[in-house]
Amino acid sequence: MAIFYNEEFLSHVQEPFHPESPERLRGIVQALKQHGLWKDVIPSKTGRLETLLLVHDENYIDYIKACGECSLTLDTRVHHETYDIAALSAECAVDAARWSKENGKPAFAFTRPPGHHAGPDYGMGFCYFNNISIAAKYLLKHGDSRIAILDEDVHHGNGTQDVFAEDPNVLYISTHEMGIFPGTGPVDFVGEGAGEGFTVNLPLPAGSGDSTFDFAHTEIIRPIVSEFKPDAILVSWGVDTHYRDTIGSLALSSEGNVRQSAELIKLAKACGGRIAFMLEGGYDIQALSEVVAATVGQTEGVDVPLEFTDMIDNSCVGRANVLRCKQVASRYWKL
Repeated sequence: MAIFYNEEFLSHVQEPFHPESPERLRGIVQALKQHGLWKDVIPSKTGRLETLLLVHDENYIDYIKACGECSLTLDTRVHHETYDIAALSAECAVDAARWSKENGKPAFAFTRPPGHHAGPDYGMGFCYFNNISIAAKYLLKHGDSRIAILDEDVHHGNGTQDVFAEDPNVLYISTHEMGIFPGTGPVDFVGEGAGEGFTVNLPLPAGSGDSTFDFAHTEIIRPIVSEFKPDAILVSWGVDTHYRDTIGSLALSSEGNVRQSAELIKLAKACGGRIAFMLEGGYDIQALSEVVAATVGQTEGVDVPLEFTDMIDNSCVGRANVLRCKQVASRYWKL
């Protein structure tokens, strides 16, 4: 698995004590080095306007570039250096997706700042530019016809949904905790116009963890992605689904998280091994670091010991939600 990372990402600081801090990446890098996995690291070059324009309105881009010190929302600050770093993060996502296409192997982009809450003309939820949407648009522009985006973060990727709600060439599947920020992603929203059926929202109750996610993968994710037959899979990977994370109340263990990534990598064999993970949330640094290290390790034959393996959800807390999503999605897919 190739790793895409730039030291510049560490220079992005929202404000002191903000949960989306540089320590997240420092913890990941330390864990990878500890297990001999800090290799094949590829830096990206300067972010390009043409890359951002694949998704975002030029007026919005100009605002991020020129506003100096301002706030998009209470938790999403813009500083003088924000534009350059956020544009570089988007370039990092594109580079990872392109590398995976050229090599037929998994890639992991340590995108920071994250992106899935950013829409064409807005940013929020710690996000400025939508890294994964930009990568998907790039692939579609350069020869691919179908892209699957799997959003496994505690929060719904409202920005990504907005970008592709009417696009039948992009399958968007989101597993997220119901009733929390940003308040989008109900099970009955399935896309609009030509894109109807190509958005699959799976809101889950608090406490949903390993058994619920395993059930969701078996009943919904694997069969829909297999039927869609994407040219590539892109993953919004948020380890804030972990039971140690303080941002939300889902309950995946480290083993559950790594098993999810393993299943997605296995699913990508049907599209020539093309899968690129892009970092979204994950704010407990120890849990985030061991999950990312183990995700990389499984592709390199390195067994990374996991500390946070409590099985909190062993009775499929979210079973009814998965079945409801299956009922809705079965109007469009063979489930």
